[in-house]
Amino acid sequence: MNSSLRLTRVTYVGAVVLLILYGIPIVWLIAASLKTSADIFRGDTGLIFTPSFAAYQQVWGQGLVRATINSAIVAGGVTVLTVGLAVPAAYALARLRGSIVVISLSLVILVQMTPQTATVIPLYRVLGAWGLLSLVGVILADTGLLLPFCILLLRPFFLSVPKEVEEAAGVDGATRWRIFGQIVLPLAVNGAATAATVIFLISWGEFLYAISFLVDPTQYTISVLIASQVGQYGIEWPLLMAVAVMASLPILIVFAFTYRLLKQGLALGAGR
Repeated sequence: MNSSLRLTRVTYVGAVVLLILYGIPIVWLIAASLKTSADIFRGDTGLIFTPSFAAYQQVWGQGLVRATINSAIVAGGVTVLTVGLAVPAAYALARLRGSIVVISLSLVILVQMTPQTATVIPLYRVLGAWGLLSLVGVILADTGLLLPFCILLLRPFFLSVPKEVEEAAGVDGATRWRIFGQIVLPLAVNGAATAATVIFLISWGEFLYAISFLVDPTQYTISVLIASQVGQYGIEWPLLMAVAVMASLPILIVFAFTYRLLKQGLALGAGR
């Protein structure tokens, strides 16, 4: 009993410490977005001040809506394409046996370990030659970046599907595609939804490919719009903080609705 009580107290203390560590920067971020440049450069770091929404009004007129739509297009396209390719690949690696699985998993892990910065110049040349220095090019590049991770994330979910279910369906005359589509996928839908959520959250804030491959300012994503607030003559801190706050809202909304799914799905994946 005493041990459980001590463990509970330690848990609460740890939660409070994490809340302070992560909460203070968020509070400072929101407060800075509601200040003027004069307040910030005067060194006014307190929380008692007259709030100003001028930064939000200015950012709204600088293409925030368009950047949000572009980020949604990239994140949605990357999620659909990545999960669509990763699902059959992960299922194959979960069911096949022998050296081909070892080799395939080794290649997937090797690609996953390749630094993103090492691929920027080759991809820029390839996408430029194909005329894809646009949102489409960013979607393709992000898909290639996140596909190995998604395969590794999905494979444990397919491993958790009993083989006996598939064997019984095969005895009844079901084809391999029918078994996969009507039996395996419904049983692993929680894993696919978890992977889709994680991929969406990651691709929403992807920056390196977006800043490298988007040559048209009208196609800038939110991450690029944030970087554009750093100018030659300094940083417009209220504008930068306002864009950061607005960029975080969709992620917080998605996370709030999918928290339980992520918690259950990642726990299942970690158990395999």
